[in-house]
Amino acid sequence: MAAVKAFVGLGANLGEPQAQVRAAAVALAEIPRTRLMALSPLYRSAPLGVATQPDFVNAVAAIETGLAPWALLEALLALEARFGRTRETPGEARTLDLDLLLYADRIVDEPGLIVPHPRMHQRAFVLAPLADLAPEQVIPGRGPVRVLLAACKDQIIEKLSEK
Repeated sequence: MAAVKAFVGLGANLGEPQAQVRAAAVALAEIPRTRLMALSPLYRSAPLGVATQPDFVNAVAAIETGLAPWALLEALLALEARFGRTRETPGEARTLDLDLLLYADRIVDEPGLIVPHPRMHQRAFVLAPLADLAPEQVIPGRGPVRVLLAACKDQIIEKLSEK
């Protein structure tokens, strides 16, 4: 299989979220037949729908991978587990969250795997870092990232300074 460009959302709100997101980005390159092309700046955002959790740190990574979508998802889930992620309760605080956002221009709709990632087009904490990496990116079936981000202007996110 030829390598394709994919985008992965990274997030954390437990432990040292900034360090974990950066370390997870480096670890993406350890996935077989995958290389990290770029990491967006980090952003801070409040958790959606849950008021009793710490803020999230989010970023988006651009990768090139020779893995099929399912194999890539399985590698991302294994990486989450390596960083201490548990999946006991939906919406819980997490040490690391990795989401397969886009896989080339493919649309995948299967039980357990939906690409483009559902609701990414409604989330500023995904769209802003994606726009930093790929300002002309179009989300299949949804539209240009810039247009979708403008529709999320009421969501408060903060770009973190580089340290």
